[in-house]
Amino acid sequence: MSNASFDQRRSHLRSLSDDQLRARFWQLAEQAVNPLVELARTHTTPSIERSVLLRGGLSSVEAGRVVAGAVQRGLLGLGAGGLVLRLAKKRTITFVEAGRMLAAGQGWEEVGDGA
Repeated sequence: MSNASFDQRRSHLRSLSDDQLRARFWQLAEQAVNPLVELARTHTTPSIERSVLLRGGLSSVEAGRVVAGAVQRGLLGLGAGGLVLRLAKKRTITFVEAGRMLAAGQGWEEVGDGA
């Protein structure tokens, strides 16, 4: 690419201050990332949900059981971590304790109501 081509393509930015350029950069960055954020928000997989639970402190077996329970009940779209967190808050227990309850088949009626 020639310098002339570069100068021509950036001509609309010349009048902007550093603060305006920064703002424009972040506006464009947000615009570029928004579709990815939306995709992540609306789409998940059992593998992703198991990973979330593992990072939350559950064992691999526990995480697998929670995800399987969420899939079986049609709740995976709510996020397995979100389900565990919901139960933890309702019961005032830790994330791990709530995850272990769900893995054992307990507490599903408290998280599946959409509340």
